[in-house]
Amino acid sequence: MTVNRRAALGLAALAAAPLPARAVTPVSQATAPPDPTETIRLWPGAAPGGERVTVTPKVVERSTDPSFHDRFAQYTTDPILTVLRPERPNGASLLLIPGGGYKWAVVDKEGLDVARVFAAAGVTCYVLRYRLPGDGWAAGPDAPLQDAQRALRLVRARAAADGLDPARVAVLGASAGGHLAGMLTARADVTYAPVDEADAAPFRPDLSILLYPVATMADPYVHAGSSKEMLGESPSPEAIARYSLERMTWSGRPPVFLLHAIDDAAVPVENSLQLLSALRTAQVPAEVHLFQEGGHGFGIRLIGGKPASAWPELAMAWAARHGW
Repeated sequence: MTVNRRAALGLAALAAAPLPARAVTPVSQATAPPDPTETIRLWPGAAPGGERVTVTPKVVERSTDPSFHDRFAQYTTDPILTVLRPERPNGASLLLIPGGGYKWAVVDKEGLDVARVFAAAGVTCYVLRYRLPGDGWAAGPDAPLQDAQRALRLVRARAAADGLDPARVAVLGASAGGHLAGMLTARADVTYAPVDEADAAPFRPDLSILLYPVATMADPYVHAGSSKEMLGESPSPEAIARYSLERMTWSGRPPVFLLHAIDDAAVPVENSLQLLSALRTAQVPAEVHLFQEGGHGFGIRLIGGKPASAWPELAMAWAARHGW
């Protein structure tokens, strides 16, 4: 392409002209977005199996920057769904299960922050605050799965009344939440007795999105913290097999999207690679995205400017190809 002298001078003048001033909020004056006000209790009464539970719930704020929250919930006894409704719902629903190594459950980084991105695209989002396996619940390592199964059923049972499609309910889990979302997707056994009509709804999601998931409970790639909280210090071979995603029955399960950073030092990328192998063996439609950098637990906020920051668009494009 050729540019004549007059055009070149015009472009140079334009480049040299001062840009119009933009209002910029100083970091010190920025505030975190308000929390959603709509919540749904999972259980109509007390959560099952809590006769020996003595913990006191708490939420801890780790951020010292007023522009964002970084909270985690610990010792949850009354699990809830926090609802984010989009301005223009597209009919799809998403159950979000944040991580926390089964020691706590993240509130913002892998919960509300991610939900806001999906809600902006028209997805109705439900962020799960779930019970933890080490808090004395009778179901032990299945206590979080009880909450996940109940949550998915509630989302699906409410869909028609909310103008949503009960056949377009996906789950997104991160880290230990990815392990829980994987169990929700793979396991066929119902982990609690029905409590109301919502429990007639299927608990398996239509799609599963797993971010840097804790998949295996076996050495050498196990995330030691999650394993300890789930199964104790010295789990039996039977327990390791039962709670390792790559050893579960995947035949006939819904499509799975996997995302992992190769430099993840907390949950090695082999967790996703082993699970991918199991999915391929079972002929489950699966897509995997591996990124050179990102570390662990990046969510949305911690990967600005990196290729991994494209993951929400990749996940939504993949989900759309599967009818979500």
